[in-house]
Amino acid sequence: MFPEERRTIIIKTLNHQGRCLVNDLSQQMRVSEVTIRQDLDCLEREGLLRRTHSGAILPSKTGFERSFQAEETSFRTQKERIAQAASELVSPGDTLILDVGTTVAELARALLNHEDLTVFTNALNIAAILEANPRITTIVTGGTLRAKQHSLVNPFATLILDKIKADLAFIGISGIEANYGLTNVNIPEAEIKAIFLKAAERRVILADSSKIGKIGLMKISEIEQIDLLITDKEADPKNIASLRQKGLKIKLV
Repeated sequence: MFPEERRTIIIKTLNHQGRCLVNDLSQQMRVSEVTIRQDLDCLEREGLLRRTHSGAILPSKTGFERSFQAEETSFRTQKERIAQAASELVSPGDTLILDVGTTVAELARALLNHEDLTVFTNALNIAAILEANPRITTIVTGGTLRAKQHSLVNPFATLILDKIKADLAFIGISGIEANYGLTNVNIPEAEIKAIFLKAAERRVILADSSKIGKIGLMKISEIEQIDLLITDKEADPKNIASLRQKGLKIKLV
């Protein structure tokens, strides 16, 4: 079993149980406890769990911002499924907002076989991806570069945003929790996300299961401001049920 497969099982166990034990995981996956501890240490560095003496628990609050590269390699297959589902919402002639984030970047790749689209983005990596398709008009918002996430933020990031109204906004987040709403670990990017939501007719959140039930540093919006959440089937059923009770439409892929 590859390390990524073990770590996916660990996160799935945490999402369902809220905690996991080194001994149980070692027996389940038939590897040494040393190997499991190494996996847990790696996932903790990525901000996906908090280590305890005998295992790990899920962090109830997300305050650690991982690099784009670390985020990109986590839950890769889930993000690809989410991106594919999101791309099916897009029709020729649509105007889109693509926010910063690794899942939204996967959506940008999925849109390369589309045509007659106009895309606004504050993510330099997404603009570079879309450059491969001349049938997509890509407009970069401008602003100040945050190299850690390839993002453009204030000052000067919002000069054009009050002048547009997109058909669809696809937004990435650090956490979504039924009572607290949508959150992000980075304050400047959270500010842009909140403005993006107001600039679109329909607002879609793209988030892998590790973000469901989590609370980040900065609030973006209430649940009621969102039209659809697309996440993967590994998301904790209790958290999904709580979000649906708030009236949020959710697509599991």
